[in-house]
Amino acid sequence: MFSRAVIALTPFFGRLTVTSEIKLRLPAGTLFVANHDSMADPAVVMAALRRLELEPVVMATAGLWRIPLLGRALSRDGHIPVHRRTAHAALALDAAAEALAGGRHVLLYGEGRLPRRRDAAATAPEPFRTGLARLAQATGALVVPVGHAGARRIASGSAAKQLAGTLTAPVRRPHCHVHLGAPLRLPAETERGTAAARLAVTAAWRTAARAVGEHPR
Repeated sequence: MFSRAVIALTPFFGRLTVTSEIKLRLPAGTLFVANHDSMADPAVVMAALRRLELEPVVMATAGLWRIPLLGRALSRDGHIPVHRRTAHAALALDAAAEALAGGRHVLLYGEGRLPRRRDAAATAPEPFRTGLARLAQATGALVVPVGHAGARRIASGSAAKQLAGTLTAPVRRPHCHVHLGAPLRLPAETERGTAAARLAVTAAWRTAARAVGEHPR
């Protein structure tokens, strides 16, 4: 399975630590929302969640499904392609709602895209899109904020820099940290729910950034 391959390979690219504020067993069909700042962070976040015996399906850019072998593996594991800026974009939320109704956890990225900056520093999450709040409202799912830092030390910048960073990461062993905040119910109103989710993820991100020696602003 793709998720197992990710989990097996991630330790070779850096040191991963995980902390959590979750006190009780999460109900089936829980939403996880994380900050998104690197091509490497889905692998880091998935590996961290697996340590806590959590295996969500991931909402990810549909371009990944065009990669030979990877696309088939993603489909086999039930991950959800997001066709951004197309008429099919809303179908991803329908698929996520179906997965939640079936008892699967779902991981999505509130920002909906990678940042445009090229440096490797940790920076607070950018504004969230409304999809998370609308999905939580439609399904009644509990939301767990996930903050992570350090993945940009594996891969960030131009395509050439990302490749170089990935190839040298096993030698550099950058420290990546993932922090799970306390679960919450988002406000029913979309704008307020979106703001509450971003605030919670930002707080979790600050904890992660401090853990890797960053000084979050």
